[in-house]
Amino acid sequence: MLRFRRLHRFFGPKRVAFLEACIIGVVSGLAAVALKQSVEILTGWRLTSALPPWLLLPLVGFLGGTMSGWLLERVAPEAAGSGIPKVKAALAYVDIPLNLRVALAKLGSTILALGSGLSLGRQGPTVQIGAALAAQLSQWVPTSPEYRRQLIAAGAAAGLAAGFNAPIAGVLFVVEELLQDFSNLTLGTAILASFVGAVVSRLLGGQGLNLSTFGTMQTGLSVQDIPFLVLLGILAGIFGGLFSKGIFTSLHLFQQMKTVSLPLRIGLAGGFTGLVGAVLPIAAQDNTGLREILVTGNAAWQVIAIAFVLKFLLTLLAYGSGASGGLFAPALVLGSALGCLVSFVAQTSHGLMGLPVDTLASSNTTTYALTGMGAFFSAVTRGPITAIVIVFEMTANFNLVLPLMIGSGLAYIFSDRISSGSIYDRLLAFQGIHLSATPADANPWANLTAEDLMQRRVETLSATMTVSEALEAFSRSHHRGFPVLHQGKLVGIVTQTDLGDKTQSRASDLLLQDIMTPEPLTVTPESSLPHVLDLLNRLKVSRIPVTDGNKLVGIITRGDIIRAESERLSGTSTEAGPATTPSCGIYRTRSPAVGRGRLLVPLSDPETAPLLLNMAVAIARQQEYELECVHVVIVPRAIPPEEAAVDLGPSQQLLRLAQQRVQGTKVPLHTQIRVAHDVATTLLEVIKKRHIDQVMIGWRRPTLTPGRLVGNVVDTLLRQAPCPVIVVKPGTTPQFNRWLLPSAGGPNSKLALRLMPALMSLGHEPQVHLCAIATKRDDQHCMHRQLVRRAGILERRLQATVKTHMTVQEDIATAIVDLSTQFQTDVMIVGASRESLFSHVIKGNIPLEVAQRSSATVILVQYNSINAKAIRIVDSEDGKDRVITTEIF
Repeated sequence: MLRFRRLHRFFGPKRVAFLEACIIGVVSGLAAVALKQSVEILTGWRLTSALPPWLLLPLVGFLGGTMSGWLLERVAPEAAGSGIPKVKAALAYVDIPLNLRVALAKLGSTILALGSGLSLGRQGPTVQIGAALAAQLSQWVPTSPEYRRQLIAAGAAAGLAAGFNAPIAGVLFVVEELLQDFSNLTLGTAILASFVGAVVSRLLGGQGLNLSTFGTMQTGLSVQDIPFLVLLGILAGIFGGLFSKGIFTSLHLFQQMKTVSLPLRIGLAGGFTGLVGAVLPIAAQDNTGLREILVTGNAAWQVIAIAFVLKFLLTLLAYGSGASGGLFAPALVLGSALGCLVSFVAQTSHGLMGLPVDTLASSNTTTYALTGMGAFFSAVTRGPITAIVIVFEMTANFNLVLPLMIGSGLAYIFSDRISSGSIYDRLLAFQGIHLSATPADANPWANLTAEDLMQRRVETLSATMTVSEALEAFSRSHHRGFPVLHQGKLVGIVTQTDLGDKTQSRASDLLLQDIMTPEPLTVTPESSLPHVLDLLNRLKVSRIPVTDGNKLVGIITRGDIIRAESERLSGTSTEAGPATTPSCGIYRTRSPAVGRGRLLVPLSDPETAPLLLNMAVAIARQQEYELECVHVVIVPRAIPPEEAAVDLGPSQQLLRLAQQRVQGTKVPLHTQIRVAHDVATTLLEVIKKRHIDQVMIGWRRPTLTPGRLVGNVVDTLLRQAPCPVIVVKPGTTPQFNRWLLPSAGGPNSKLALRLMPALMSLGHEPQVHLCAIATKRDDQHCMHRQLVRRAGILERRLQATVKTHMTVQEDIATAIVDLSTQFQTDVMIVGASRESLFSHVIKGNIPLEVAQRSSATVILVQYNSINAKAIRIVDSEDGKDRVITTEIF
């Protein structure tokens, strides 16, 4: 990356753009060659194998289709279909993954699908592969969003040019259909990438459709052909429009098969295609071979008619199943077949009327077949200019320009009457993606909200803090202002300017509530970025608190906006991995949002739910939190969450249990049921949208997977949740009397101490054992002093006797388990520090040991520093709040 940046400084932006265009062209050309040759090898083996066709073709079709679908479902679901609609959406600033993962999945799945006989083309996938490779390059070499868009367009052009050996058509298709941008840099990079891609494809993958290989084959146009070319254009428009409608009918029918997975759908389509090919060999031909048979006019009209019908229906079947493959090649084949049929009609009519046919009857057929290719292509893609140029470039024959203009123009007009609009826009709309009228309208900056850019890690001050303490807080922080809270609610904001003239001796007598700016201006998480920027500029302020009701959920500053823009320009905010489908909420209840924070409790197991709810209610009462209970219903990935049929009975039983537990406690309760494909992703979504401050989740079974702590869902929350996570492993007894608290310091231990008063209220005459485990390398005297100091703080908070224990042992996990057994512990809280104890927790030793050998209830507390909130820790030993320290929880 550093070398690319040096090149950028040395050569200048435009030269680097052209260098990157050349790289994109080379890589896209190589990918297109790999795709072409791999499909040809598999197709050749499939058609020439010694096995009987009735067995081989359906079997290969089913297995190849299933494997292709499995690759799509597991690696990159966004690689399904032709891929061109996804590229168009990405160029319109829609957040759709385009990266190396998508390119490789597209390449592999297309090879399997087309090699197994599915009636689709490889040129559409090469467009997405080229665009995805270009997008990956733009991530490796950070650049602006607009320049990244131009590179993606260049990659798409190179992919199409390499697929057809038609560089001019590649540029025109991108400009005409995908980008609608005629700027110099866009055209320059697209032209160069297309040229390089086509050269690489031609040198390594061979020629495209070249009529010179057929010897005396010629094309021509006579006056008596014009009426029949008009007829061909009209028929191509009609059948092209019906073909476009048939695509959506097929997609809708397959979408109704909710219980059938994507791999099985594609496998069934491949098996049926193979069965048809075994009965009618013309259907088993690949696109290139079938197109050349039709163009040369060496087949009878009955065979051509059968080929047209079969290709029409089998393409609809293959595309509707979700297989990876494009519509370009099938459209060209269908157009050539239609042109051949019209040429037979023309020749018959000419003979009946005594008119001369051309010098060679086959040349007339070739002219009609090639004209039909362009006309049908224009009718399906709604790109008449691209249709004319792509056929012209493949044939290098100027005599075809006028016939192509007649056929493509009429086909475009009549197809729009049957099925209006771009097929790619309608395919995106079918998937719920609606593009704006202009790319500027879809610019992501216009749709950003305060929630997208705000800092969730907010350092706050108390309204009852003295000015002297506030000055000390300002001296320790780089911030020039702080929100001021009172009883968990935002009541004001204080800046360095407010404190400027309060440095005299009488400042110690003043409180922040005396000098702060009361009732500060706030915005909601849903406030648009333009609105936030307007307030910042109009009021001449540098920060605005973000509130949800009376609850402070974040703060947004000018620096946040600049940093977010820098991340987007550099590409560092791009996330890798398969895109996840958002969950769908199907049931919810809401209580007044009057708490200081929110505690999320995912409910899934009726056996652990009562314990979790008892603990959660106790914590919510003590910390004045609201309780958020959620149940996630999992459905297969083949079924969109919003379309799944769900039985709400078991879910509502869990939520009713939560309502029973909070009765009489005055704890606000919110409940919801969500349908999703993944529990962990859904919980992270809820944490973000509902501004959750803590999460409590149950864990029953130890994991045996290396590298995992307690399972996929809990692991994901421990590593990614922007708030503290409390994991509860129920024990054999529901009592909360004998407590073991291993302490190693650090923020996790402090958070565990904060939870103790609430949780101990669930027991009777609790006994607390605070222990520290040292190794021979540790400073045992220092650890003992710290242990005694923590015990003193804990005794004051709990109003109970705390016994301390110092143990020296190398295996920390075994030591904790032994102490638990020795004291017959009911409950154990493990506050994992970032040092020695934390490393053992991440390896999974402590949870697994305790799960296997201890009967206690184990509570694992994980503090996450990213995007967490600042909490002011005070001590009330002498009846007055005194600042001990400010911890980030």
